[in-house]
Amino acid sequence: MSVTKTQAPAARTGWLAALNGKHHRAALTAFLVVVIGHWAEHIAQAYQLWVLGWAPAQARGVLGLPFPWLIKSEWLHYGYAIVMLIGLFLLRPGFTGRSRTWWTIALAIQFWHHIEHFLLLLQAQLGHNFFGRPVPTSLLQLVVPRVELHLFYNTIVFIPMVVAMYLHLRPSPAEARQMVCSCRPVVATA
Repeated sequence: MSVTKTQAPAARTGWLAALNGKHHRAALTAFLVVVIGHWAEHIAQAYQLWVLGWAPAQARGVLGLPFPWLIKSEWLHYGYAIVMLIGLFLLRPGFTGRSRTWWTIALAIQFWHHIEHFLLLLQAQLGHNFFGRPVPTSLLQLVVPRVELHLFYNTIVFIPMVVAMYLHLRPSPAEARQMVCSCRPVVATA
């Protein structure tokens, strides 16, 4: 029986390694700014609907008020869903341990959210609405109104994402040893 030496993993190189290495904290911060900006739109729209009592057609968030076409653009909504999906996918390698599990949950949920937006975009592009509906309709929109559904989707993606970031910035000692990104805590040695 021969014994072989375990080799150290090869150093990661390239832009993806840099993104999940020395630029991970900055990339996470930029990604979080985009996500919070989108959240602000959903919160404003919910406020307009449920606090101010506006009709759904008038409750267009912040940017939708001066630019009403934005709220009706399935390309814009699908584009954001893709940006979220790509961001969650590209930033995932920088996570370890418990934080990676939570980030992966956010990624999986966003993948489904993206499918729902793809169905909406497809209907808008084909000029044919599914399910005999007068407007493009996603699968879960058959049972939950669109505004509430997408507020829910963004919530269930955001929560595990925030948990992942929290755990990532406060890793266990074992997780900290595995981290190769700029988020790694500085540990004082005695």
